[in-house]
Amino acid sequence: MIACLRVRAEARAFDYHCSRTESPAGPGRRRKRGCCIPILWTLVKITVASLVLGAVLTHFGITAEQLVRVTGLSAERVEAYARQGLAWAWPNVLLGAVVIVPIWFLIYLFRPPGQSRRD
Repeated sequence: MIACLRVRAEARAFDYHCSRTESPAGPGRRRKRGCCIPILWTLVKITVASLVLGAVLTHFGITAEQLVRVTGLSAERVEAYARQGLAWAWPNVLLGAVVIVPIWFLIYLFRPPGQSRRD
């Protein structure tokens, strides 16, 4: 019996690196996903999770004002912390971009023709 199960498992081995497409449209018709699609998909998942959690918290009578009050913060203090964080982060982002953007542009310019990210 064990030998029979082992034979079945070996017969149904799955190839994770299959070169053929499994699209019902057939080979060559699969759409390529752009660079922004994963970011948008992540934002959609975060939005849906936030909506579900907000609905559950509302069902139990928990509000944002209660959470802020329990943590000892006020709306003004949260706003002040956000402004301080932005005031610290923005110059650092700009300084990093002064170095990163020209390097990226040079790499983009001198990349061999026809080469893509997936090659």
